[in-house]
Amino acid sequence: MGWEDCHLHQFIVRGEYYGPLDPEDREWHMEKGDEEEISISQVAKTGRKVRFIYEYDFGDSWQHEILLEKILEPEPNVAYPRCIEGARACPPEDVGGIWGYGDFLEAISDPNHESHAEMLEWVGGEFDPEKFDLNAVNRELRTV
Repeated sequence: MGWEDCHLHQFIVRGEYYGPLDPEDREWHMEKGDEEEISISQVAKTGRKVRFIYEYDFGDSWQHEILLEKILEPEPNVAYPRCIEGARACPPEDVGGIWGYGDFLEAISDPNHESHAEMLEWVGGEFDPEKFDLNAVNRELRTV
Protein backbone atom coordinates (compact mmCIF):
# COMPACT_ATOMS: atom_id res chain seq x y z
CA MET A 1 0.00 0.00 0.00
CA GLY A 2 2.89 2.37 0.45
CA TRP A 3 2.30 2.85 4.15
CA GLU A 4 5.18 2.71 6.62
CA ASP A 5 4.03 -0.27 8.74
CA CYS A 6 3.92 1.89 11.85
CA HIS A 7 0.46 0.72 12.97
CA LEU A 8 -0.98 -2.62 13.96
CA HIS A 9 -2.37 -4.82 11.23
CA GLN A 10 -3.93 -8.21 10.78
CA PHE A 11 -5.15 -10.64 8.17
CA ILE A 12 -8.49 -12.38 8.57
CA VAL A 13 -8.55 -15.67 6.68
CA ARG A 14 -11.61 -17.93 6.93
CA GLY A 15 -12.47 -16.42 10.31
CA GLU A 16 -8.94 -16.88 11.70
CA TYR A 17 -6.81 -13.86 12.63
CA TYR A 18 -3.10 -13.55 11.78
CA GLY A 19 -0.70 -10.75 12.53
CA PRO A 20 2.60 -9.91 14.16
CA LEU A 21 2.79 -11.53 17.56
CA ASP A 22 3.30 -9.11 20.40
CA PRO A 23 3.32 -9.75 24.17
CA GLU A 24 0.68 -7.00 24.55
CA ASP A 25 -1.78 -9.11 22.52
CA ARG A 26 -2.34 -11.33 25.55
CA GLU A 27 -3.03 -8.22 27.63
CA TRP A 28 -5.80 -7.28 25.16
CA HIS A 29 -7.01 -10.91 24.94
CA MET A 30 -6.34 -10.97 21.21
CA GLU A 31 -6.14 -14.50 19.86
CA LYS A 32 -4.28 -14.68 16.58
CA GLY A 33 -1.82 -16.76 14.69
CA ASP A 34 1.66 -15.62 13.73
CA GLU A 35 1.54 -14.10 10.23
CA GLU A 36 5.10 -15.33 9.70
CA GLU A 37 3.89 -18.92 9.95
CA ILE A 38 1.24 -18.92 7.23
CA SER A 39 1.89 -18.58 3.52
CA ILE A 40 -0.25 -17.65 0.55
CA SER A 41 0.02 -21.25 -0.66
CA GLN A 42 -1.54 -22.42 2.62
CA VAL A 43 -4.33 -19.87 2.29
CA ALA A 44 -5.02 -21.04 -1.28
CA LYS A 45 -4.73 -24.77 -0.62
CA THR A 46 -8.38 -25.35 -1.53
CA GLY A 47 -7.60 -24.58 -5.19
CA ARG A 48 -10.60 -22.23 -5.31
CA LYS A 49 -10.67 -18.46 -5.21
CA VAL A 50 -10.04 -17.25 -1.67
CA ARG A 51 -11.12 -13.95 -0.16
CA PHE A 52 -9.49 -12.56 2.93
CA ILE A 53 -9.22 -9.24 4.73
CA TYR A 54 -6.15 -7.13 5.39
CA GLU A 55 -6.81 -4.56 8.11
CA TYR A 56 -4.28 -1.80 8.77
CA ASP A 57 -4.23 0.82 11.53
CA PHE A 58 -6.98 -0.26 13.89
CA GLY A 59 -7.76 3.38 14.74
CA ASP A 60 -8.27 4.39 11.12
CA SER A 61 -9.58 0.91 10.28
CA TRP A 62 -8.41 0.50 6.71
CA GLN A 63 -9.95 -2.76 5.54
CA HIS A 64 -8.98 -4.29 2.22
CA GLU A 65 -10.69 -7.30 0.74
CA ILE A 66 -8.14 -9.39 -1.13
CA LEU A 67 -9.24 -11.91 -3.73
CA LEU A 68 -6.65 -14.55 -4.49
CA GLU A 69 -7.76 -15.87 -7.86
CA LYS A 70 -4.97 -18.29 -8.61
CA ILE A 71 -1.28 -18.93 -8.12
CA LEU A 72 0.78 -19.03 -11.29
CA GLU A 73 4.05 -20.79 -11.88
CA PRO A 74 7.00 -18.39 -11.50
CA GLU A 75 8.37 -16.97 -14.72
CA PRO A 76 12.10 -17.33 -15.33
CA ASN A 77 14.22 -14.21 -14.85
CA VAL A 78 11.44 -12.30 -13.08
CA ALA A 79 11.99 -10.68 -9.67
CA TYR A 80 9.34 -11.56 -7.09
CA PRO A 81 7.25 -10.36 -5.39
CA ARG A 82 5.90 -8.06 -8.06
CA CYS A 83 2.84 -6.00 -8.76
CA ILE A 84 1.36 -6.42 -12.22
CA GLU A 85 -1.42 -3.85 -12.03
CA GLY A 86 -2.85 -1.16 -9.79
CA ALA A 87 -4.90 1.99 -9.68
CA ARG A 88 -4.89 5.23 -7.73
CA ALA A 89 -2.51 6.49 -5.08
CA CYS A 90 -2.20 5.11 -1.59
CA PRO A 91 -3.88 7.44 0.91
CA PRO A 92 -1.36 9.23 3.14
CA GLU A 93 -0.41 7.56 6.42
CA ASP A 94 -2.51 8.81 9.37
CA VAL A 95 -5.04 10.64 7.19
CA GLY A 96 -7.89 9.43 9.40
CA GLY A 97 -9.32 6.41 7.62
CA ILE A 98 -11.77 6.58 4.77
CA TRP A 99 -13.64 9.53 6.28
CA GLY A 100 -10.47 11.52 6.92
CA TYR A 101 -9.26 10.71 3.41
CA GLY A 102 -12.50 12.10 1.97
CA ASP A 103 -12.04 15.31 3.97
CA PHE A 104 -8.39 15.48 2.90
CA LEU A 105 -9.27 15.13 -0.80
CA GLU A 106 -11.94 17.80 -0.47
CA ALA A 107 -9.48 20.20 1.18
CA ILE A 108 -6.62 19.75 -1.30
CA SER A 109 -8.90 20.02 -4.34
CA ASP A 110 -10.41 23.36 -3.29
CA PRO A 111 -7.97 26.30 -3.01
CA ASN A 112 -10.66 28.18 -1.03
CA HIS A 113 -11.05 25.41 1.57
CA GLU A 114 -9.97 26.57 5.03
CA SER A 115 -7.58 23.58 5.36
CA HIS A 116 -6.22 23.62 1.80
CA ALA A 117 -2.76 25.05 2.52
CA GLU A 118 -2.38 23.11 5.77
CA MET A 119 -3.24 19.75 4.15
CA LEU A 120 -0.93 20.35 1.16
CA GLU A 121 1.91 21.24 3.52
CA TRP A 122 1.17 18.14 5.64
CA VAL A 123 1.32 15.84 2.60
CA GLY A 124 4.54 17.37 1.29
CA GLY A 125 3.26 19.95 -1.18
CA GLU A 126 1.25 17.89 -3.65
CA PHE A 127 -0.86 14.77 -3.92
CA ASP A 128 -2.51 13.23 -6.97
CA PRO A 129 -5.10 10.66 -5.88
CA GLU A 130 -5.28 9.23 -9.42
CA LYS A 131 -1.55 8.55 -9.74
CA PHE A 132 -0.33 4.96 -9.58
CA ASP A 133 3.36 4.29 -10.22
CA LEU A 134 3.82 0.60 -11.00
CA ASN A 135 7.62 0.90 -11.16
CA ALA A 136 7.76 2.61 -7.75
CA VAL A 137 5.58 -0.11 -6.24
CA ASN A 138 7.85 -2.83 -7.60
CA ARG A 139 10.97 -1.05 -6.37
CA GLU A 140 9.40 -0.92 -2.91
CA LEU A 141 8.48 -4.62 -3.05
CA ARG A 142 12.11 -5.50 -3.77
CA THR A 143 13.21 -3.80 -0.53
CA VAL A 144 10.88 -5.87 1.66
